[in-house]
Amino acid sequence: MKIGFIGLGSMACAMIGGMLQKGAAQKEDILGSAKTRETCRRVQEQYGICICEDNTQTAAASDILFLAVKPHLLGEVIGQIRQAVRPDTLVVSIAAGKSLAFLEDAFGERRKLIRCMPNTPALVLEGCTAVCPGEAVTAKELDLVLGLLGSFGTAQVVPERLMDAVVGVSGSSPAYVFLFIEALADGAVAAGMPRSQAYQFAAQSVLGSAKLVLETGRHPGELKDMVCSPGGTTIRAVKVLEEKGLRGAVMDAVEACVEASRGL
Repeated sequence: MKIGFIGLGSMACAMIGGMLQKGAAQKEDILGSAKTRETCRRVQEQYGICICEDNTQTAAASDILFLAVKPHLLGEVIGQIRQAVRPDTLVVSIAAGKSLAFLEDAFGERRKLIRCMPNTPALVLEGCTAVCPGEAVTAKELDLVLGLLGSFGTAQVVPERLMDAVVGVSGSSPAYVFLFIEALADGAVAAGMPRSQAYQFAAQSVLGSAKLVLETGRHPGELKDMVCSPGGTTIRAVKVLEEKGLRGAVMDAVEACVEASRGL
């Protein structure tokens, strides 16, 4: 089975790296193409995958074809490859905001189409991917793609109407979390901690907190209350965060991201 990538940017590399680390695919089974020779050279040196001469060659040789290009380029790329894609090829788009209807219109005919939204923690096997299959995709084919996407984290089927919300809550949210980690570390640096150590403490605390939510199944508010002793240090910090509007700011950020996705 040949797995093709058109577009070899950060997200595609995260997916390729995750698949290879987990053993879901071998480097000789992955092929790809990109806009610049420099990108192709870098990815080939890093992962050892096969680099095709152009997008058409990648499309023609792939059993599963990932379209990993920016949303504004998706229509142009599909125009280049639609005659080369075989009828039985599974075409998986990771472009935010581009619906299954858009994909089918761009191809001009019924195709085996899947829309998904992964995120960059795939590179360390902790990705979160939402998957929405088109009507022509069989249950067996969907399971095949879920297996690949699940090799570098979690992959769940969602209705298409929720895909823009997925962009806000997981697709783009690593950036919010990195910003939070940086802010935590800055606070520790201000209190005298060396920066490299501050980043380690902040990042590990975020990682551990996330695992508590996922592995205990407890409500985040309940877990927060466990840390907030009466009259203690934590509740004073939480009070400041509430006064500064952390909760509302995060909700507004997700809403802005969702609206941007809907407008693509």
